[in-house]
Amino acid sequence: MLRYIFYRLVNNYVANYQNDLITKHYNEVENIYKQMRAWRHDYHNHIQTMKAHLVLEKYSDMENYLNELDKDLTSVDTVLKTGNVMVDAILNSKLSLALSHNININAKAAVPKKLKISDIDLSVVIGNLMDNAMEAVLKIEKEENRFIRVYIREMKQQLYISITNSTCGYVKKNGLSYITTKLGNNHGFGIKRVDSIVNKYNGFINRQSEEGVFATEVMLPL
Repeated sequence: MLRYIFYRLVNNYVANYQNDLITKHYNEVENIYKQMRAWRHDYHNHIQTMKAHLVLEKYSDMENYLNELDKDLTSVDTVLKTGNVMVDAILNSKLSLALSHNININAKAAVPKKLKISDIDLSVVIGNLMDNAMEAVLKIEKEENRFIRVYIREMKQQLYISITNSTCGYVKKNGLSYITTKLGNNHGFGIKRVDSIVNKYNGFINRQSEEGVFATEVMLPL
């Protein structure tokens, strides 16, 4: 009886955490699309303003205006089209957030159509890995040292996911496991969820830390 109660409690906790994570991702994606709609709504006004600068020969003002528009477009740009709608939503929301914090991004991703892993589980894996990368990078004071590299592709009948980020020195380890510095009730739970999902699909995960760099590689059977 006690084992059953414990099992139910763990399952409920996992379900609530996963629902919270999906809601968080949904809100991030929704915010991006709101920004995109707002920019498109203002498109006509932008054109009229630029025309006015040209007519008045205010070329310096025109250049400044274009630079500001370029910054706005960067924040709402669809960074990646992977071939998977769910992965597009998660990655683009995270990468857009990273760009807003002046994090240098290098991302390439192509997801095959047929996957053994469910879209929800895949979004949890990618979402948690990106959140952990962001958490580490934002602790770096010098913005020029902030970077996240994302690489996703099919490799030898496997879905290969690689996320590398800059860090402040080495990431601490406890035995074979790396330690998260996140505070709160969900301390370390994201890492455990990633490991659990990878094991669920008989996949492979590898984490490596060198001075100033942390990398996670995931292989999932197709």
